[in-house]
Amino acid sequence: MCGFVSLFNKYRVPVNRNMLQKMTDTIAHRGPDDENLYIHDHIGLGFRRLSILDIEHGTQPMTNHNQDIWLVFNGEIYNYKELKDWLVQKGHIFHTHSDTEVLLRLYEEVGFECVNYLRGMFGFSIWDRKKELLFVARDHFGIKPVYYSENAFGYMVGSEIKSLLASGGMNREVDENALYQYLTFQYVPEPATMFKGIYKLEAGHYMIIQEKGVTIQPYYEVKFAPNENRSFSDLAEETRFVLSESVRIHKNSDVRRGAFLSGGIDSTSLVGLLHRLEPTQTFSVGFDMPGYSELEEARKTAAYLGTEHHEIRINAQEYMDILPSLIWHMDEPVADPSAVGLYFVSRLASQHVKMAFSGEGADEFFGGYQIYKEPYALRMFQDLPVGMRKAAGQLAKLMPAGMKGKGFLERGSLLLEERFFGNAKIFMDHEKDQVLSSWLSEAGVCHSTLQVTKPFYEQAKHYDEVTQMQYVDIHTWLRGNILMKADKMSMANSLELRVPFVDTKVFEWAATIPTKYKVTPAATKILLREAMKDVVPPDVQQRKKLGFPVPIRVWLKKEWYEWAKNLIMTADVDRWINKSYVLQLLEIHKEGKLDMSRKLWTVLVFMMWHQLYMEDQTQSFSVPSKKKIIS
Repeated sequence: MCGFVSLFNKYRVPVNRNMLQKMTDTIAHRGPDDENLYIHDHIGLGFRRLSILDIEHGTQPMTNHNQDIWLVFNGEIYNYKELKDWLVQKGHIFHTHSDTEVLLRLYEEVGFECVNYLRGMFGFSIWDRKKELLFVARDHFGIKPVYYSENAFGYMVGSEIKSLLASGGMNREVDENALYQYLTFQYVPEPATMFKGIYKLEAGHYMIIQEKGVTIQPYYEVKFAPNENRSFSDLAEETRFVLSESVRIHKNSDVRRGAFLSGGIDSTSLVGLLHRLEPTQTFSVGFDMPGYSELEEARKTAAYLGTEHHEIRINAQEYMDILPSLIWHMDEPVADPSAVGLYFVSRLASQHVKMAFSGEGADEFFGGYQIYKEPYALRMFQDLPVGMRKAAGQLAKLMPAGMKGKGFLERGSLLLEERFFGNAKIFMDHEKDQVLSSWLSEAGVCHSTLQVTKPFYEQAKHYDEVTQMQYVDIHTWLRGNILMKADKMSMANSLELRVPFVDTKVFEWAATIPTKYKVTPAATKILLREAMKDVVPPDVQQRKKLGFPVPIRVWLKKEWYEWAKNLIMTADVDRWINKSYVLQLLEIHKEGKLDMSRKLWTVLVFMMWHQLYMEDQTQSFSVPSKKKIIS
C-alpha cells in the first residue's frame, strides 16, 4: 500500500522538482518506508512506499528495460503470480518478485486492456513515453482512491487531494453542488469532491491524459444475474469455497498480518477462515458507554477462535482530540461517526502488524443491511392506486414529528427511487433550504438529490427492489463512505487494509445468489450465515448487525455541547450555512425533543473541514524521510 502523485504539464513546461517533492511529502503517511521521484521534462512521478511485497526490490517509480514506460502504483494485485507465469510464456523477463513489475509488463503486453486482467485493489499511473500519454486507472469497486485536476499548467493526479493542493497551483473553493449532495449522503458522491476543480476518478474507470486533453472510459460494470436453479445447500457450500479462496489469495504478503474483529458475522467469518490458514492476531475497538461497544462479543469470539486478541476503548475526549487529524486525513468531509473507530483500531493494529483484514463489502454483496428488508414491510403499498399512496403521504405530513407511524406512511407513499438514496439520508431536499444560506437556492446552483441516484435506478430497473438497493449502495455508499474511510483511516496509520469481500470473484459469485437467499422479512445475509456456520461461533451466526454505533447522540447533549456551539459560532461558513438554523437544531437536540445528532454531525464535520482546508487552521502531518531522485 502506497501513495503516488503524477504531473503532466502542457506545452512541455518542465516539472518543478521542489513542487513535486512537496506534493509527495504531503502523503508520507501512505508510505513511510521509501520515497522516490522520477522527472522527465514535463512529466513528474512521485511515490511513497509502504513495503508489503518483495520488500527489497519493489521500489517505484518502476520502469521497463527501455525506460520508456514508468509506473507508480498503489494497491495489491492478488492474481499477479498467475499473470507473471503467463507473461513469462510470452517472453517477458522479470527482475523482481513484485506485483508492481507484473503490472508494468502486463501494460507492455496488452496496453490499456491490462485493467481487465487484474484482480485486486489499485490506483496507478503509467507514463508511456512513446505514446506521449499518461494512463491512470482505479480498481473495479473503488477500494483505492484516485483524484485528478487540471490547471493552467496541465494535469495533476494523486492518491489524496492534499497532495494536489500542496502544488500551490489551485484556488481552494467549495463546490456548492457537492455541498448540496453531501448534506444528504454525508459524503460527496463520485466523481465530484468538495473542492471545486478536483475530481475522483470513478471506480472501474481509466483515464488517458494527453496534450490534446483527457479521455475517461469505464472498463467494469456491476451486473446481477441470480440463478434460481441451485439448491440452498449447494449455494452455501460454494459460498464458503469462494470466500475461503478469496481469503487465501488476499493474505499474500511478506509482512505480519492480522484482522479487525467486531464480533459480527462479517469480520468473524474472515478471521475464522484466516485463522485456519495461519495463527492470527485480532484487533477490536469500542466506546466507554453501555450499548455502544461490541468489545465483549469480540473478546468471546477471539477466545473461541483462539486468536491473539488486542482491544482499545475510546471515550468522548479521546474522540474529540483526534478529530482534527482524522478530518485532515480524510481530505474532504465524510460525516460517518464510525470513522474514528476505524482510525483507533488501525492505530492499534499498526503497533503489531503491517497489514490487516477487514469485513467491508459483505453487506452490499450479500444483503446485510436492515433497510434491505423494507420492500417487504412496504409491500402493502405497492398495490394501492397512486392517489391512495399520495393520500398516505399527505396524512403523514399532518402528523407531529416523532409520532409513531409517521415515517412508515411517508416511506410507503413514495416509490423506491424517491425514498432510498443509499444507506445514509441525512437532510432531504426540502430541509436543505433551511440549513443552506439563502443565496445558494436563489442562485440556482443546487440540484435534486435524485440526480445522483437516478442513473443507477435506470440501469437497475429490471432487478427486484432489494437488488436495486444493493446496486445503488455499491455505486454510492460503498465507494463514497465505506471504502473511503477504510482507506484513509488505515493509511493515516501506515497500515495496509485488505477487504476480501470486495473482490471481483466474490462479487461474481454473490451476484448469482437469488434475493430470497439474501434477504427475507425476518433476516439478512441468509446464505452467508449458512455458509459460515461451521466457521464462526454458534452465537455469531444469527447475531444482528450492530453497525458500530457511536454515542454522538449522548455526547452532543453533554460533553460536546459547548464545543459544538462554539464551532457553529466561529466557523467562517456563513456563505454556505444558515447558522441560526443549525443552532436551533442543537438546542432541540440538547433538550431531548428530537434526535438531531446525525444532522448536526454532518454540518459540524463540514465546518471543521472548512476550518482546516479553507481557513488554513491546520498543521503538517507529513513524515520526513530520505529523499532520492531518479532522472
